[in-house]
Amino acid sequence: MKNGKSTLYEDLKRQILTMELDPDEALDEVILSERYGLSRTPVREVFRRLAGEGYLDIRENRGARVIPMNHSTLRNFFLVAPMIYAAIGRLAVQNFKQRQLIELKETQYRFRKATIDRDALAMAVENTRFHAIMGEMAGNQYLQPSLERLLIDHARIGYTFFRPNNEQMEERLDQSAGHHDLFIEAIERRDESSVVDLVFEHWELSREDMEMYIAPQGLKTDARVDIPGHSSSEKSS
Repeated sequence: MKNGKSTLYEDLKRQILTMELDPDEALDEVILSERYGLSRTPVREVFRRLAGEGYLDIRENRGARVIPMNHSTLRNFFLVAPMIYAAIGRLAVQNFKQRQLIELKETQYRFRKATIDRDALAMAVENTRFHAIMGEMAGNQYLQPSLERLLIDHARIGYTFFRPNNEQMEERLDQSAGHHDLFIEAIERRDESSVVDLVFEHWELSREDMEMYIAPQGLKTDARVDIPGHSSSEKSS
C-alpha cells in the first residue's frame, strides 16, 4: 500500500509527463502538504528527489518549478535524441541482463494493453518506462542522466501521439507498438545493427507527430521551431 509521500512522488511524475502540470509551473508546498496529508519536510524531500531525476528545478527564492520547455530545449531535443537513443540501443545489446529483458517484456505487455484500450495515460507511462529500461540495460553512467532528461521531454512533447483521433494516427500507434516487439527480439538475439536501425525507424515514426505539438495546424510557418536536418522548404510544404 502506498503512503502519501510515494503517492505524491508518482502523481507529480505523471502530471509532468502528461503536461497536466505545465512547463515552468510553480508547485505550492502548502497546498500539496494539505492535499496528501504530509508535513512540509516530506514534500520537500519529494521535490528534491524529482529535481535530482530532472523533473523539477529548485532555485533559491523561486521554489520548486516544473522544468521548462522552450525554443532552446526543443531544438536541442531534436538535435540529440536520435544519437542518444542509438548509443543506448548499442550498449543495451552488449550489456543487458536477463531480468531486465523480462521487465522489458512485461512493460511491453502493459503498453500493448494500453494501446488496445486506447488509454493515453498508460501508454505514455509505459512507453517512457520501456525506453528507460533500455537505458538501464545499457548500464552507462554517462549516458543514463541524458536519457532520463530526454525521456521527460519526449513524453511531454509526444503525449498527443498517444491520443489517436483518426485512423492514420491509430495505425501509426500500432506500428510504434510493433517496433517495441522488434526491439525485444533484436536485443534477445544480440543483433546490434537491427536495434540501431529500429531506433531511427522508431524515431521517424514519432518525429512528425511531435512536430505537430510544436506547430499545430493554423500556426504560422515562421513561428515554428527549426528542426535540424529539415530545410525551410520542407517545413512549408
